[in-house]
Amino acid sequence: MNQNIKYPLLTSSGSIGNLDLKNRIIMAAMGSNFAGEDGHTTEKLEAYYEERAKGGVGLIILETSAITWPAGASMPNMLGFSKDEFIPDLQSLTQKIHQHGTKVAAQLNHSGKIAQEDVIAGRPILVPSIPKSEPSDMFGLLTEKEIMSFVKAAGPDGKGPRYHELTIKEIKTEIQHFVDAAKRAEKSNFDAVEIHAGHGYLISSFLSPAVNKRKDEYGGTPKNRARLLLEIIAEIKKELPNLTVLVRLDANEYRIQDGITPKDFLITASLAEKAGADALDISSYGNSSKGIAFTEAPLVHEPGGFIKFAKMAKKTVSIPIIAVGRIELNVAEAGLKNEDFDFIAMGRKLLADPGLPNKILSGQEDLIRPCIYCYVCVSQIFINQPMMCAVNSQLGNEYRNENIIHTTADQKNILVIGAGPSGMEAARLLAMRGHHVEIWEKDKDIGGTVRVAALAYEPNGHLISYLKNSLTALGIKIKTNTLATTESIKIFKPDHVVVATGATRDAPDIKGKHLKHVFDGEQLKGLLFGSDASVIKKLSLFQQLILKIGRISQLLRNVTVLRFLSKVWMPISKKIIIIGGDLVGLELAEFLIERGRKVKVFEPSPSLGQNLSIVRRSRVVHLLKEHGAELLTNVNIKEISKKGVLYELAEDEHLEESDQVIIALGTNSNLDLSNSLKNLGIPITSIGDCTSVGYIHGAIADAREATLNL
Repeated sequence: MNQNIKYPLLTSSGSIGNLDLKNRIIMAAMGSNFAGEDGHTTEKLEAYYEERAKGGVGLIILETSAITWPAGASMPNMLGFSKDEFIPDLQSLTQKIHQHGTKVAAQLNHSGKIAQEDVIAGRPILVPSIPKSEPSDMFGLLTEKEIMSFVKAAGPDGKGPRYHELTIKEIKTEIQHFVDAAKRAEKSNFDAVEIHAGHGYLISSFLSPAVNKRKDEYGGTPKNRARLLLEIIAEIKKELPNLTVLVRLDANEYRIQDGITPKDFLITASLAEKAGADALDISSYGNSSKGIAFTEAPLVHEPGGFIKFAKMAKKTVSIPIIAVGRIELNVAEAGLKNEDFDFIAMGRKLLADPGLPNKILSGQEDLIRPCIYCYVCVSQIFINQPMMCAVNSQLGNEYRNENIIHTTADQKNILVIGAGPSGMEAARLLAMRGHHVEIWEKDKDIGGTVRVAALAYEPNGHLISYLKNSLTALGIKIKTNTLATTESIKIFKPDHVVVATGATRDAPDIKGKHLKHVFDGEQLKGLLFGSDASVIKKLSLFQQLILKIGRISQLLRNVTVLRFLSKVWMPISKKIIIIGGDLVGLELAEFLIERGRKVKVFEPSPSLGQNLSIVRRSRVVHLLKEHGAELLTNVNIKEISKKGVLYELAEDEHLEESDQVIIALGTNSNLDLSNSLKNLGIPITSIGDCTSVGYIHGAIADAREATLNL
């Protein structure tokens, strides 16, 4: 154990069964949709996993794979372990992972009642008992495009799933399928298998008293409900005594009446150990029909939300415990020190930065690209699309040569205008390629609109810190308070100019928008950060004084400090109407609700949060409604007056009173600067929101695409 490393326990070696791991960081299993439609691996999938192996992770738990593929699959592009024909491709995958000193486990699964591909194909859905149907509260939040991806899930006749209650003979057959899949995993040179007994899949449905209503030896008591899992473990250990077997278990089922409880979980954990399990991977599950539930479990939003369950398991069994669920590095280190668990599994963090383990080892924690918990990655899976990451546009593109950073022989002096996420990411990539880069930013502070986004949603701020640290490490000069003009650029004489000035935020022409109690997006930014004197004049003398003190003291420039102070006081009234219910409007509403404001959101279109990922959108809307916010769609705003907002809904006019009105509409691309520079004779590349509004994901992706060939 290297005591000079910030996280010596996290980076220390450890053992699970017959496996010796170089560190205690495990890549959690996550569906990618990178496999082929035929159940085979692809170049894209292999490169994705090899990149995480290169990054230094100790163990990769492969994405959930179908033991009876194509039956029992929950995604259209899911790996198969049902036939020997899959073995050569799987061997290629394990070889690529092994060459970097990383071990790999196959996660074996039958999706049971969540086997979407069985529904689509009209195949029977295998369950312990016929489940009750429950309407989803998510469909009302989906856009038309998103809804189309769900249509086929109704099955070939449109009647939905055809449930089949397994007989005892059929249960024995499924046990053998798990054993056969494990044999193929061993032949494919996997170091271990993980039996997926969580997340509502087949084994989990047997474990859950909410689903399992059987009266035979596979139902009733916790021991009987666990019998399927125990027999799978025992049979694999009997047939493959040297193969390490992990088990993923749900410690709790959220928003599921009569679901799995921690008491049930601990009984199952003890029984699994006795049956031969070498380690337990502790997760949880939530009611899939409830949008909020997914961010309670399995993709927990609460930092370290499942650690309490890992601690319970650690006190109950003697085999290693793997903890998972938004665990920050310092929390992981403390948990290992306290012996709360033995290993930590990371999912989203390794999507954002596959090199995280190596950066820890080299003392470069400040250069770890952060996950901002925007749920873009998993939301793609919801609509049967390949996984992607908002902050790491290389995800899923690792196999493409054009996405590999090459040092260029043609070094240029490049000027980047704008220090928002797109500009900073472009500068980072250009410097890595060997160019001489300088950034000009017209404001006092870097970050662009992400600074405002970080105020509303704290994880966004971590991206600014990472980009700033990266630019500093690369020696890139950032000049703030520097307005780019034709003349100043002429004097600088760059070989190339990258324009990343962001979008304009002009409120649409709504009657009354110039009233003192009305603020658009730019004005709100100037108000909260105390940076716009003309906007501050709209406030009372007392409010102006407070903001002046904050501005002079520089407190309002620090987003972290400002977030704290905003919980005590801010120049925002108690009763607010937000016009605009897309990403900006909803995150602003969430921010204000958390600070005790009464909020109503009026959205002109039929859909809320179209630019928020499905999972994040569902969470925000649920929380807003839970805290009493009123959310209206198809609202036609007629006028803003001193009394309130006059609007039309379903051909009826209404007047809604409010203390303040915030217009969260009018975000548009802006190529004014790019157009003004065309006559300079200097090559120009425009990126980010100034070309097309794409928020953080679009900004980062655009920066990479536009600059890799410069």
